[in-house]
Amino acid sequence: MRLLFIGDVVSSAGVDLLERRLYSIKRKHSIDFTIINGENSADGNGISEQSYQRLIQLGADVVTGGNHSFRRLGSEQFHDDNEALLRPANYPEGVAGRGVYVADLFPVRVAVVSLMGVVDLEPLENPFFAIDRVIAEVGTPNIFVDFHAEATSEKRAMGWYLDGRVTGIFGTHTHVQTADEQVLPGGTAYITDVGMCGPEHSVLGVDKDIVIEKLKYHTPVKFTPADSPSFLNGVVVDFDEKTGRARSIERITER
Repeated sequence: MRLLFIGDVVSSAGVDLLERRLYSIKRKHSIDFTIINGENSADGNGISEQSYQRLIQLGADVVTGGNHSFRRLGSEQFHDDNEALLRPANYPEGVAGRGVYVADLFPVRVAVVSLMGVVDLEPLENPFFAIDRVIAEVGTPNIFVDFHAEATSEKRAMGWYLDGRVTGIFGTHTHVQTADEQVLPGGTAYITDVGMCGPEHSVLGVDKDIVIEKLKYHTPVKFTPADSPSFLNGVVVDFDEKTGRARSIERITER
């Protein structure tokens, strides 16, 4: 089987680009299953019910989250209502939504896990213990993890920790695609950060002049999406659905 993972979608500009390109990308790479990180897909930040529904209508099978999953008022309810919308699995018990989705593609089952790092982010449950619990419960060898984390060291460590235990682990959150995609010795596809989908002439999707002002003067600013042409970063993984081992991982960029 072949899986497509799209990095953090930023604002309606990122969603609009997916509307123009996602179908052709899926055809070009013979994609069977698509995961999109949508935690910043609403204008401003966070994810809205409207942006989530657009991603599903455009061809996402699962939409993963991160530290902005609950940025919007009322987002708890639509996380509860939509099984294919994930927030990090290491949020405390009792938080709305779910961190794992298992798709039944008879006779194949594919598990998707949203997980968040804790280095320079919120003090959630230790992700290493959280993923141990998830793997023990999903009941399929085909497991893909979106690891939403700040530190490259934490992402690399998690990759090695999960090698041979999951089919793929994809870093998100930093919005800059890394050039270290590889199939680890145990058969796990890995990349430190998939990148983003949104305005390219920006700072992580945000208007560059606003970010420069913030960093230069340390004064309060309102982040707004950049008004520039968009680009798309993702990875394609070819894997053996019987064993859950990855055969290859390929970075893609579309402008």
